[in-house]
Amino acid sequence: MAAPTAWSPPSARRLPLLPLLAGALGIVCIGSLGAGAVPISVGTVLAVVAEAIGLFTASDVAPLERTVVLSVRLPRVVMGLVLGGGLGVAGALVQGWFRNPLADPGLVGVSAGGTLGAATSIVGVGWFVGWLPDWMLGTLTPIAAVVGALVATAIVLRLGRVGGRIHVATVLLAGIAVMALAGAFVGLLVTVANDEQLRSLTFWTMGSLGGATWSRLAWMAPPILIAMALSAGMIRPLDALLLGESTARSLGVELSRVGPAVAVLASVLTGVGVAACGQVGFVGLVAPHLVRLVSGPRHALVVPGSAMVGAALVVGSDALARVVVAPVELPIGVVTALIGGPVFLHLLPRAVRGLS
Repeated sequence: MAAPTAWSPPSARRLPLLPLLAGALGIVCIGSLGAGAVPISVGTVLAVVAEAIGLFTASDVAPLERTVVLSVRLPRVVMGLVLGGGLGVAGALVQGWFRNPLADPGLVGVSAGGTLGAATSIVGVGWFVGWLPDWMLGTLTPIAAVVGALVATAIVLRLGRVGGRIHVATVLLAGIAVMALAGAFVGLLVTVANDEQLRSLTFWTMGSLGGATWSRLAWMAPPILIAMALSAGMIRPLDALLLGESTARSLGVELSRVGPAVAVLASVLTGVGVAACGQVGFVGLVAPHLVRLVSGPRHALVVPGSAMVGAALVVGSDALARVVVAPVELPIGVVTALIGGPVFLHLLPRAVRGLS
């Protein structure tokens, strides 16, 4: 049996983790609905939400407050839930596959590939005008983001294969190289973009929930939710991998299928999120790590727990982005980087010892 990985915590504490996380996520969502340039009390938020789902009529709520909660902030919160949940699950899958807490989808080049795909679509959409119907032009950016994420993943995995096996340290280094290369191409696209395209590119590279609409959620949510549901099928193989590759094979896990399945799921979860909201980093790194600190390494808790923690991180970061320098709104990617950067630095020494 392989030696336990350096990042595996002690046995899971017996806590009702998922109900606690669900409650905490609900509190974060309520707080986010009330936070912003127009502050709204918790009582008013609860009254508006109760009225929206038909519990009772909130006659004492001002029309402005009702409009702000339902038409402006609720789409942002729902989009943050979907985005953060997808990024959290993607991080749990990638870290479980590599058995290393540094294997965030962003650090292995998936996010950078998705951003490059979206940027290429934004600048190059004019090439397809007249060749494609209007409805297809509107889907180019999300499709390009997913394709870019898949291509980046394939390149990193190809470079990370040493002697017929995927070497974690090489994958991380290849991911850094792909990130740098994708960043260079995005910079090239910025130099040739017009003013409208430049504004869109700035949005994608820094991340924001400011463009949240129900129509955008209509094409963003289905692929992410489907990929999250399919991720449940990876729980048993990832648990087996914790015991080492040879033990996993003896338990009937087909390792040749686990890697591609994780790569495709992570690429869809990350690529679609990038297409809808831009590049939001470090969520996939922080969320699984926080869950493991409490639950241990069992993916039956890590995967759904990472979805909830990731959703809370994105929704909470969006609320902070709206109030820290109000009325100016910070890019959400800046807030998540300020949170995730110190966590990454904290994990780095132990992860390096685990690779040595």
